[in-house]
Amino acid sequence: MKRFTMFASAIALASAPVALHAQEPVAAEAGTLDTGTGATMVAPPGWSTDRRDGMLVFTAPEGDATVAVIGIDQAADGSDAITMGWQKFDPDFVREIELAQEPPARDGWDQITVAGYETSPAEKLVLQGIALRKGDDWTVMLVRGALATIAKRGAQLGQAFGSLSPANFEKESFAGKTAHELTPERIAELREFVSQSMAQLKIPGVGLALVDNDRIVYEGGLGVKSLGSDDPVDANTSFMVASNTKGMATLLLSSLADEGKLRWDQPVVELYPAFRLGSDETTAKVLVEHLVCACTGLPRKDMEMVVATSGDTPASNTFDLLSGTEPTSGFGEVFQYNNLMASAAGYIGGHLIHPDMELGAAFDQAMDERIFVPLGMEATTFDYSEAMADNWAMPHARGFGEEVQPIEMVWNSVVRPYRPAGGAWSTAHDMALYALNELREGKAADGTQLFSAENLLKRREHNVAIGEDAWYGMGLMESRSTGVPVFFHGGSLLGYKSNFWFIPEAGVGAVLLTNSDEGQALLGPFQRKLMEVLYDGKPEAEENVEAIVSLGAQGRAKGREGVVEAGDPAVLTALAPHYSNPDLGPVHVMQIDGETWLHMTSGRSKVGTRANDDGTSSVFFTSPGLAGFILLIGEQDGKRTLTLDDSQHEYVFVESDG
Repeated sequence: MKRFTMFASAIALASAPVALHAQEPVAAEAGTLDTGTGATMVAPPGWSTDRRDGMLVFTAPEGDATVAVIGIDQAADGSDAITMGWQKFDPDFVREIELAQEPPARDGWDQITVAGYETSPAEKLVLQGIALRKGDDWTVMLVRGALATIAKRGAQLGQAFGSLSPANFEKESFAGKTAHELTPERIAELREFVSQSMAQLKIPGVGLALVDNDRIVYEGGLGVKSLGSDDPVDANTSFMVASNTKGMATLLLSSLADEGKLRWDQPVVELYPAFRLGSDETTAKVLVEHLVCACTGLPRKDMEMVVATSGDTPASNTFDLLSGTEPTSGFGEVFQYNNLMASAAGYIGGHLIHPDMELGAAFDQAMDERIFVPLGMEATTFDYSEAMADNWAMPHARGFGEEVQPIEMVWNSVVRPYRPAGGAWSTAHDMALYALNELREGKAADGTQLFSAENLLKRREHNVAIGEDAWYGMGLMESRSTGVPVFFHGGSLLGYKSNFWFIPEAGVGAVLLTNSDEGQALLGPFQRKLMEVLYDGKPEAEENVEAIVSLGAQGRAKGREGVVEAGDPAVLTALAPHYSNPDLGPVHVMQIDGETWLHMTSGRSKVGTRANDDGTSSVFFTSPGLAGFILLIGEQDGKRTLTLDDSQHEYVFVESDG
C-alpha cells in the first residue's frame, strides 16, 4: 500500500508498531515542549511523552503508534537525515525510502523533506519520515503505528505537527489588521489566480462568488461544464456541494431551537425515540449538539453508504446503520468525522416539522421552507432531476493515467438516502447568499431576523480540535492560523470538490465550486490567496499550487508502480465470479468487451491488479474517480476472499454462489 503525501497531510501517515522501552516517562504537557533539537512543539493531546537518549517520543493511548522527534547534525539532505533518525530510534529498521518529496518550506523552516515508505495492505500500517532543516540542523519526525490508530488520532497529530517551529520563529499574523476592500482590481487578481490554477490542475470548470460589505461583489464562472464542450460555467450553474450541506442542516436545527422545539443539550432520544447507537449507555449520552459535532468518537462508516446503497435504499437506513455503531474514542477526545450522525440530525429536524411524512420528503420540504426559500436560494435542491435538467456541471476525475475525463453520476447517487450529510446541489450565487446569512448572523437584507444570532452562532462553537488553531463546530469549521477567525466547510463527492468561507472581522465571504476531483488541490491555495489579497500576506499561494501539481504527479506515478492496468491474467482468472459480505452486499466479477469489471450495489469499475511487496495481490480499481481503490485478494476457510479496509473497519467479501 503506497502512501505518499505532502507535509500538510503528514498526519495521515505512519507505520509498524514498535516495542516500546520507555525511559524517564513524563506526562504530556499542555504547554510548549523543547524537542531538544532547537525546535519547540506541543504534544499530541492525550499521548504520553517520554525522553530517550535525547529523543522526544510520543505514544498513543492505544500503545501501537509512536512519533519520535530527533535532532540530526551534518546530514547530506532530508532523506539522509530521516535515515539517520531511524538508525538512532530503531537500529533494526531496514526499510528503504520509496519516495522523498520536498514541498515548499514554510513556518520558518529552510527545507522540508517528506519520505514515504511502502507497506502491504495486510500490514495495516502507516510509516513516514519528515525532516525539517533550519540552518545546518535537522529536526526529524518519525511516525510509526497501526493504521486504525493513526486514522483515528490524525487531528491530534495535526495539532502537534502544526505547532512545531524553529527557535525564535514568529508566525505570520493578521490579527488587528484591517482587511482591504475587494475592489475590482483585487477581484480580478483572485479570478486570475483561479484561472491559472485551473489550467495547471486541469480543472474544467469553477463557480466563483465573492461577498464584501454586505453584498455580492462578484459571481460568475470560469471554464466549462464538461470537457469537450464550449458551454461555459456561470453563477447559476449547479454543482453538488456535498458536505457543505451539513451546515445547512444545522441551520434547520437552529430554526427549531428558536421555536423551542428542541434544545441543543436535549437527549436525542427524547426527540426521536428510534435513534440508537451500539449500546443503551452510549445512546443515552448523545445530545442534539452531538449529532453534527464530529466529537462523539464515532468513526466513519462510509463503506455501507458508498458500496451498498441503491435507488431503493430508504432514508431510515441512516438509523439502521447507526444502531450498530459504537465510538472508538471518548466524547470530545478526538475529531472523527461521521456522515451518518449528520444525516440523522437533518432527518430528525425534518421529522419534527413534518412528523407524518416519510423522512426524506420531510427533510426536503423543511429545508425548502426554512432555509432555501427564506434565503433566496432558488436553485438549491436535493432533486437530482431538477438540478441536472439544464445548467449543471458534469463531474470529472483522473482514471488510471493522468488524463482528466468525465465520470458517471451513478456513484454520487449513493449520498441521496443520506442527503442531510451531503446531498445538496447549489450554485455560486446561492452559496453566496448562504455566506451572507452567516455574515449577517441570521438577518435578511431588509433587517428581518430569520434565525436568532444565539442559535446560529451555536454552530460555530469549538466542539473538538481538528488541528493547530482549528476546530469543528456543527457543520462549520474555524481556523485562526493567521490570527483572524476564518469559518468554512468543504464538500467532496466524486468529481465535485467545493468550499465556502466567511470572515466576520472582514465582512468577506467566498465560494468556490469545482467539477473535478482535482479541485480539491485548489481549495487550500485559494484560501491562502484570499488572505494574501485581503491582508497583504506573504505570496505563497501560487507556489503552493505549483508544488501540488509537481508533487502530485510524482506521487501518482509512484502509486501506479506494480499495477497492471488491464490486470494480470493469472490473477484475474483465479478470482471467484461472485463474492458477498453481510454488511456491504455482493461483488460480481464480470468480463465486458475484454475488460474486467467489478460490480457492486452502488456501481461498477474497471479493475486491474497490483502485486504487493509481501507476495499478495490486490484488485486495483482504474475507472475515473475510483482509481486507487483496492481489495486485497485472499482466502478464508477454503473460500476465495476480497478484503476492503477503511482504516477502522475490515470488510471481507467471501466467495458465494451469486
